[in-house]
Amino acid sequence: MNKQPVIVERLFNATSEKVWSAITTNDEMKKWYFQLEDFKPIVGFKFDFMGGPDANTQYLHLCEVTEVIEGKKIAYTWRYDNYPGNSLVTWELLDKGEQTLVRITHTGLETFAEAGKDFAKNNFNEGWTHFLYTALKAYLEPED
Repeated sequence: MNKQPVIVERLFNATSEKVWSAITTNDEMKKWYFQLEDFKPIVGFKFDFMGGPDANTQYLHLCEVTEVIEGKKIAYTWRYDNYPGNSLVTWELLDKGEQTLVRITHTGLETFAEAGKDFAKNNFNEGWTHFLYTALKAYLEPED
């Protein structure tokens, strides 16, 4: 079984403070990420949201913040209600002055192997690539 994580990176033309706010402030997250009822970058904070490959297929995601290094790193568990498996999503910010390198590492995806094709590793790779290269980019670096 392949236990390699999905890792997606992107350099943004934004300060690490701006990126940190975008990935940890619920009002900002709603503009480019999932529609969370609430989110707090505090270890032990639990949150959930609906998401899926299309409007007809949605899954309840259950998450809990496990690590926070203010301005640099946040990690949370990522699993699905009534499906086997548990994984970990880690966001790391590397300050490059006026730019910030963002690295998302999603480990434990092999634990979803029995849950069906919607939980295939390539779908997670496509999803995180979309969030970094399309959604978060559009939020942090809007076209003039």
